[in-house]
Amino acid sequence: MDSCCLFSGRRKFLKGSVMTAAAVAGLGIAAEPSYSNDAEMFVVGPKKGYSPQVGTLVSMMGVMRWQVLRSVKGMSVKNLDFLLDDKANRIGALLLHLVAVEKFFQLNTFQGVPPDKMPADWLAKWGPARYLGEPGRKAIQGHELDYYLNELSETREQTLAEFQKRDDAWLMSVDKSWSWGPMNNYCKWFHVTEHESNHNGQIKLLKSRLPGEKAGAE
Repeated sequence: MDSCCLFSGRRKFLKGSVMTAAAVAGLGIAAEPSYSNDAEMFVVGPKKGYSPQVGTLVSMMGVMRWQVLRSVKGMSVKNLDFLLDDKANRIGALLLHLVAVEKFFQLNTFQGVPPDKMPADWLAKWGPARYLGEPGRKAIQGHELDYYLNELSETREQTLAEFQKRDDAWLMSVDKSWSWGPMNNYCKWFHVTEHESNHNGQIKLLKSRLPGEKAGAE
């Protein structure tokens, strides 16, 4: 059986087993269509407009982003700027950190910029969000939630537009310039996804420590 038939059959199977709103609610995930225009966002697999493996990656990135958006829905500036202690990061800063990391990998994978050769103007603008720490704590605060959501959305739209121009061969291509060893574009963009998962956990922890937040809210 050729690869096209395999993907077609898998897609039909996934379509037949896509979660209904009730099933999603049963897993503790409230169905909120406003967070996505994709009627099949809980179907991981190839997506129209992308090569098979790129589309599968896009579907995983979409589910993870949905989780992040749920975590911060309706947050006030006060809550976004909440600082648990002098070593913690603000929730708003973590959101902008997600933006900066995605932009970092845009430059690296779409433009071929080495990880240690980020342009000076890029570092000036995105350095505090990329590396956080004290610069991030000082610089990233005072923004409404929409500011962060717009940055996340615009950056992701840029990523998806670039993905549509590329194929599975590009996704699998290996970069040997990284200090810890060879890494392909698939791994780099998988990292963007699991990186969001990591910081979503931090956001949920910080959210649970907000003044007045009920214990066990997450």
